Order: sequence, then structure tokens, then C-alpha cells
Amino acid sequence: MLTPRRFLPPMSMLLAFEAAARLQSFTAAAAEIKLTQSAVSRQIRALEDILGSPLFIRERQTVRLTDAGAAYAKEIAEALKRISSATLGFRANPYGGTLNLAILPTFGTRWLAPRLPRFLAEHPGITINLTTRLAPFDFNMDTADAAVHFGLPHWPGAELDFLMHETVVPACSTTFLEEHPIAYAQDLLHVPLLHLVSRPDAWERWFEAHGIAPGQLHGMLVDQFAIAAQAAISGLGVALLPSFLIEAELARGDLLVPNDSPMESAEGYYLAWPSDRREYPPLRAFREWIHRQSASRS
Repeated sequence: MLTPRRFLPPMSMLLAFEAAARLQSFTAAAAEIKLTQSAVSRQIRALEDILGSPLFIRERQTVRLTDAGAAYAKEIAEALKRISSATLGFRANPYGGTLNLAILPTFGTRWLAPRLPRFLAEHPGITINLTTRLAPFDFNMDTADAAVHFGLPHWPGAELDFLMHETVVPACSTTFLEEHPIAYAQDLLHVPLLHLVSRPDAWERWFEAHGIAPGQLHGMLVDQFAIAAQAAISGLGVALLPSFLIEAELARGDLLVPNDSPMESAEGYYLAWPSDRREYPPLRAFREWIHRQSASRS
């Protein structure tokens, strides 16, 4: 449904308002957007007339946003950011389209990035831009067209397609294992463990899956799998890692699995996107491709 024109103020007014709101000064805004201070003031007055309420409190030589003005400024700044991103994406690839994809750091670097050349070879007109996101976000307030999500199949305001499950295994260095013999799963109760911030109960669930009461677990906290893997390689402890993300380290012998005690995670990897982007051609092509890639994962 088309938005009524009366709810779409002219871009000149929005640019003047965004600059003044961000800089908290009509004079500074005028210098930034190459207008006079009086022109900026007129643009904002005209915008306030359209809105039917003041955006700024004017006190002698200073201005400050009203509460409603501050909320409006945040949304206008996000909208202008999306317009800028869309324009940049179009200029970078005016023929095939651009896909802005939010990824999980280690999944993106270890699994997705090595496979992306295949996608680009199959779809030479499409450009993919990658950004990192660790948790679900509001697609309406972001420039991403889609995101890779790990967890349960729940993302408010988004549609999700299942990609794959994962199996996690304890992993440590050879040197660590020499210093801390680990023959059975319960032996891990007595060695330093590395914990991922985004999965604070992962070790508890692993112990419970193997019939062991975990009690109080302590150890170093890290915020990414890549850091956890490197910490384990450095001998700082045992990390609980998805086996498919540490294949290279296991093959090189940088990491080893001290005992045969894998666990399939209850959560999974999903591709999420806002409903209004479902038929966006670059996203549709990427969805079909990533499904083939995840289905063929050994």
C-alpha cells in the first residue's frame, strides 16, 4: 500500500533536521549541508508545521530536541542510512542487484566465505555485502536483507528456513592433554573449560547429555568460536566447538578431541529474512543456493 504523500516530508527538510538533531546546532548543521543557518531554521520550521508539533526547544542561542523530536530523529537517521546504503549498493552493481547479508562471525569465515565464490560464479551479476551480527535484530531498522541465525526457529517479524544442525565436541591442544589426562567425559569436570558468552549453558547441557551432574562450572569466557578455538590451541583449556567449524584445526593437529563424546545441539542454523524481501531476486537466488550447500554438507 502506498504511503500518503502528506506523511512524506521533502528530503531537504529531513536532511536539515537530521543534521541539526545529530549536531544539536542549526549553525553546525548549516555548515555541514552547505546552507545558511536561516535556511536550516526555515526547513525545520516547515517540517514542524507538517508534523504539527515542535521538534526542538529553542533557548536563546541554543537548541535541544524535545523527547518526541529525539525519537523522530532516531527513526529518520535510520531511514536515511537505508536510503544511502541502497544507493551505494545500486551504484556498485546496477545490473544484478545487491544482497546485504548479516552473518555469524565464525560461521561466516569458516563455512560460508569459502563457498561464496561458487555462488558468485553462478550469479555473476549479484554483489554480496557481509556484516556481522551476533543476535537477532529488527530488519525494519537495519539495512540487511537476510541473516544467518543460530538458535531456535524464532525471530520476531522474520521468516526462517532451516539450514543445518551441528555437532559439538570437546577440543584441546596436545600439550594441554599431556598436562591434563582426559580418558572419560567426567574427567572434564576437573580441567579448565572455555565458555562462549552466547552459549553460557553449553557445557552444562553437554555434561547432562552424557549423564553427568555438572555442578558449578568455572572458566574463561570468550565471545566468539574463533577466539575459543585459538584459546584451546594455546593450551588455556578445553573448548566445546562445532566439529564442522574446526575441521582445519583437527586436520592439522592443532586441536584434538580428547574422548569420543559428541553432542548434537538442540538449536540449528537458519536463514532469516523479512517477509517483504521474500521475492527479492538476489535473496531468492541465495536462498536456493545456500540450501543446496547445506544439504550437501558431509
